[in-house]
Amino acid sequence: MIQLIQTLGTLARIWFALVWIMFSTAMALAQDAPIETPETSEQSENFKAPVIIDGESLFFLRGSSALPAPERAETVQNNIIQVALSSENPEVTVTYEDTELGTRILVDGVPVSTVTVADAEMDQMELDVITYLHGSAIHDAIVAYRANRTEQARVSGALEALGWTLGFAVFIAFILWLHRRIRRRTLKFVSRHLKDVETATAKSVQAEAIAALVSYGLNFILLVVFFLGFYYYLSFVLLAFAETRYFAQLLLTYLTEPVLLIFKGVVSYIPNLIMLALIAWLAMYIIKGMRVFFDAVEAGTFELGDFESHWVNPTFNIARVLIILIALVFAVPYIPGSDSAAFQGLTILVGAMLSLGANSVVSNMLAGLFVIYRRSTSIGDRIQIGDHIGDVVRIKLMETHLKSIKNELISIPNAQLMNSDVINFSKKTDGSGLLLHTTVGIGYEEPTEKVEAMLIEAARRTKAIKAKPEPFVLWTALADYAINYQINGYTTRGSIIPKIRSDLHRNIVAVFNENNVQIMTPSYIADPPEPKIPSEGWDGHLAHEAHEGTDKS
Repeated sequence: MIQLIQTLGTLARIWFALVWIMFSTAMALAQDAPIETPETSEQSENFKAPVIIDGESLFFLRGSSALPAPERAETVQNNIIQVALSSENPEVTVTYEDTELGTRILVDGVPVSTVTVADAEMDQMELDVITYLHGSAIHDAIVAYRANRTEQARVSGALEALGWTLGFAVFIAFILWLHRRIRRRTLKFVSRHLKDVETATAKSVQAEAIAALVSYGLNFILLVVFFLGFYYYLSFVLLAFAETRYFAQLLLTYLTEPVLLIFKGVVSYIPNLIMLALIAWLAMYIIKGMRVFFDAVEAGTFELGDFESHWVNPTFNIARVLIILIALVFAVPYIPGSDSAAFQGLTILVGAMLSLGANSVVSNMLAGLFVIYRRSTSIGDRIQIGDHIGDVVRIKLMETHLKSIKNELISIPNAQLMNSDVINFSKKTDGSGLLLHTTVGIGYEEPTEKVEAMLIEAARRTKAIKAKPEPFVLWTALADYAINYQINGYTTRGSIIPKIRSDLHRNIVAVFNENNVQIMTPSYIADPPEPKIPSEGWDGHLAHEAHEGTDKS
């Protein structure tokens, strides 16, 4: 609250300084020449200018090339003010005198203005009628000018300004009270509602951040309301004194006219707002209906042929986007400024930017749809893409996430997934399962039947390899120093293929060592005196374990 008060005080001081500069400039211009508004500029071009006393426009005078309208109006203004200041008598006598130029208006015997035939033609009235109207306006202006500068009028103006000041103080107190109430209400709203949102989104949506944004927006609205209140307060205070009344009317005109235009625009836009609300409500109602339908499909209440359950959410999201786009197409004509050239140019610019910069995005999105619906890959499958092997944990519109066998999260763009060879270890093509294989090189001197029997024995010792169909051996190459034998075995445990292959390799080494057969893969130089196999079995202890036992003893 203290911070808000300091902010309001600083802004108020800046505002008073700006107002004082504007007031000084306006008074200086008022002393030199009548203030020109856009209407005054147009009237000057038409040889017509108003006579203004204390902010009130009395009448318009016609000018000529020899005597422009602004100069003539300024002369009449000065004459009226001089006559009004020459006496404090509330009684004013207006007389008329015919001259060669027209009818002269005299106030207490002092010439003030001359009404010409051109003035009568401009207002399309008779000369005597327009002269009488000018005289009556001058009479009332002088009487009001003197009355507004009496001691009683000044005291009344001071009391009025004091009343507006007290009202503004109450207004500030209300703003501060509302600021404190908004803060408390925001905290209650956060603790009551947004905590559940934070929990549901795993803290992706921070409740405190949302509360800070809401509080900032409401405080900004309060500052706007404060500025409006201060602006009108200053205008009404200046309006209470005759010397500043003209400037107050300018302030009211500068702010009130735009506010009224905005208010009229909002009121005239209400039918469009109603139409936009109807379009939004209808779109939300259709989306909720589709959600109920797809939930029923996922639960099995409705059957859609070969429609798979994991298609429910992506299909619903696609349908929801289509409904929103259709709703936007219907809503565009009712959006403010949608028919303007600026809006159309912005639309063309956004379309060009999307078409030029979103090629990869669109390709990944389309590839994501193909990945989802072509059934080649599903969540939970173990697949291999290039050098990456892992389980599919999430298929998004732009990318697919794999969890590797080393528990790494790998993100692969869907376009790469579409353009690469994908090996799926989880999909079953028939009842036999996957065919696991590995290759070893054995010298030509070893009996081939013995080698094949040893490889099949190693496969049988591997638990995850099926006994039926039986494992078999293929000769893949006759190399320079060895025959490359490929042992093949069926397995249905595609998710643990690295472990199965490791066990198979372990069993191959064990079987070949038991039979004193040397494995010559990957390379061979010469026959050693003795086969390169372990001479003794492992006792189960490592060197560092024995060393630690000695230290402890």
